[in-house]
Amino acid sequence: MFAYFRDHFAEVMNELWAHTWLSTVPVVIGLLLALPLGWIARRYSFTYPPIMTVTGLLYTIPSIALFVLIPPLLGLDPLTPLQVPIALTIYSVALLVRVVADGLGSVSETTTNAATAIGYTGPRRFFAVDLPVAVPVISAGVRVAVVSNVSIVAVAGTIGMTNLGSLFDQGYQLSVNGPYYPPILLGLVLCILLALVLDGLVVLATRLLTPWRRAGASVGAPA
Repeated sequence: MFAYFRDHFAEVMNELWAHTWLSTVPVVIGLLLALPLGWIARRYSFTYPPIMTVTGLLYTIPSIALFVLIPPLLGLDPLTPLQVPIALTIYSVALLVRVVADGLGSVSETTTNAATAIGYTGPRRFFAVDLPVAVPVISAGVRVAVVSNVSIVAVAGTIGMTNLGSLFDQGYQLSVNGPYYPPILLGLVLCILLALVLDGLVVLATRLLTPWRRAGASVGAPA
């Protein structure tokens, strides 16, 4: 495995970079799209069931099928590299809408009433109070989405897209006279490490966005 990595360093690093941005950018876009949908689902309760039903059904579509269906549905070239990030964005939205709605629902009525009483209303209250308080719940969903994307992106390697999944395909193609494990093991190890690193970055971002939680923990800690 290490010898294979050394001999194909530039190629593997290119695949790792492609895998990284395909795992993260769709989650960021998906979160931006999920925020208004989650707010609507929480603000207007009658929209919650249909929104959750539709997004839940989207998440059940097999990734290979979605990769293949996106180009004809959107009028794109069958070999367009956009099919993978578009599909992953759809999965991210489907996963995060419920998380955003439930996160906003976790904000207590006492908190919202207090914010309103001191002049925080409408969008100002949403961005200054509701959303920050909901960050821990939303962060949990983002962690799942990022790690899931690391796995799903690897599947795209089977349709010729450059990412760590290409190593699995290469290992299969080189297994002519028997299993050839180096690229397969390398791809597996790098996918696991990438998932751990991205998950850690989300945890770190959550801590930076919720400094009051650390302050509260320090106050409540025994002397």
